[in-house]
Amino acid sequence: MPQITIDGQRIETSAGKTIIEAAQENGITIPHFCWHPALSVSGNCRMCLVNTGFPRKAPDGTFERDADGNNVIGWGPKLSIACATPVADGMVIDTQGDKTEHAQNAVMEFLLINHPLDCPICDEAGQCKLQEYEFLHSKGKSRFDEKKNHKDKRVPLGPNVMFDAERCISCSRCIRFADEVATQPVLTFVDRGDHVTIETFPGTQFDSPYSMNVIDICPVGALTSIDFRFTSRVWEMSFTDSICPGCSRGCNIKVGVRNNEILRLEPRTNMHVNTYWMCDDARLNQYKFVNENRLSGAMIRSGNTLVPATWEIAAEKAAKLLHSYKPSEIMILGSARATNEDNFLLSRLSHKILKTTHIDFLHHTDNDFADKLLRTSDRTANAHGAMEIGIKQHHGVSMDNLVEKIKNHSIKAVYVIDEHVADNPELANALSLVECLIVHASNPTSLTIMAHVLFATSTYAETEGTFTNMNKRVQYLMPAVATLDNERIAGLEMSRWDKFGARNDRWSQGVRRDCKPGWEIIQLIANHLGAGWHFSDAESVFKELSIDVKGFHGMSYELLQEYQGITLGTTDHSDVKAVVYESHIFKPN
Repeated sequence: MPQITIDGQRIETSAGKTIIEAAQENGITIPHFCWHPALSVSGNCRMCLVNTGFPRKAPDGTFERDADGNNVIGWGPKLSIACATPVADGMVIDTQGDKTEHAQNAVMEFLLINHPLDCPICDEAGQCKLQEYEFLHSKGKSRFDEKKNHKDKRVPLGPNVMFDAERCISCSRCIRFADEVATQPVLTFVDRGDHVTIETFPGTQFDSPYSMNVIDICPVGALTSIDFRFTSRVWEMSFTDSICPGCSRGCNIKVGVRNNEILRLEPRTNMHVNTYWMCDDARLNQYKFVNENRLSGAMIRSGNTLVPATWEIAAEKAAKLLHSYKPSEIMILGSARATNEDNFLLSRLSHKILKTTHIDFLHHTDNDFADKLLRTSDRTANAHGAMEIGIKQHHGVSMDNLVEKIKNHSIKAVYVIDEHVADNPELANALSLVECLIVHASNPTSLTIMAHVLFATSTYAETEGTFTNMNKRVQYLMPAVATLDNERIAGLEMSRWDKFGARNDRWSQGVRRDCKPGWEIIQLIANHLGAGWHFSDAESVFKELSIDVKGFHGMSYELLQEYQGITLGTTDHSDVKAVVYESHIFKPN
């Protein structure tokens, strides 16, 4: 394997790697705009210019030494672009010397010649590579006195992406993404020269299911989200690691929150799952239900209406109702949308407390949603986890015959957690016939209206726990939105505004909803049935789960975070940690 030296640091890398790749793998960042590890090399920004050379040899084949005994380096006549120059054994690379610094300053001066002073109104401010490099690799002044070129602003390239041509530095990342990843080659450069800009081909628009990824990879503020534009500054928000609940892929995401409200979702790099991308559907549809139309607290049916009750009273009522039926008359419906922790305690409640084997969960399949990149036909985040834990039994009442069993009065009580039965109209109609219906839900549905006892549950963005994706990879998620229940969780991310806001500050008055994670509600009910459980948090539930369920043996929240998830049954030989590439390294955490 080639051995190279970067800024005095000797490293070993693989043959065929470029300088920028070798540096990235060893924690060395070389300034760049156009290079991206998932895209082809274009080499047109020139920001990654570095000085390269090799130790000089004497006629007898020995290395020449200077007065201090160091190798004399024969530097190349010109600088090389790190994104396209392959490494070679013995290569010496200088990314910080005077020659390299002069080139970086020149490139930055050139890029800023026609760039508008839009920073005060630009959505990219605070996570802009142009801003970063202006501070790190620029002289901070321009010799250009002429009038700047003006180009089109606010040009929609598609239904979700807005283009500002004046801010574009022509890195071509978006063009290459459209061609190579989204496989919708509709973007191109036109009017090459100092008036160069990007347009869609006539009669087309960039409406790929993954079009919004160009917003993330754009190194400046040229491409912005129509959904998010002018909503917030990044330094006003907190960004919390989480998992997308939109399908069984389990894409890693960051949840952007301000005033205790989700403002945007964006992809988080995980080379084992979604690499650098996520779909537009998830960005636009997997956060609004967290912010709007929520249930709060616990409720008990009184006559034809549901009335508020304390959590303890509601749990006691649910326990009394379940205790009044024979085990054979009770059906437990887990959920592929609930966490492994929720389903684990639900399974324990079913088998050890209620003594019923009637437990199953609904599958939610949408073949039209699936594609060849990330999206899958399973529209739930944790179906594989539910099956591994044993929510689907083969010797009790199942989804196949539940409607029939309800209609012939074999099943009289149903306990449902976090399930959308409206997707199955026949089941929804049947559930209106049962004598006892206990429901966990985060938002009002046709099912919550029929409930005899109703508990408001936390969404994926408000709970700590794990999901198991389609490849049986167990992944950790933590709360991004504060509730009355989870504010005590250590490490809950909050933006500076939310954390330090005063009572009279309008930006720190976000609603703290009265909801609880599913496992906590199940424990309340189980303890009223004599279980004597004392789980203090989701992690303590997971520890028990990792002991009881074979596939989870040896797992812990710490390991799941360290390895960005672990595949069931592979704790002893977890995946090699992958290098995580971040486009915007200055964004606040």
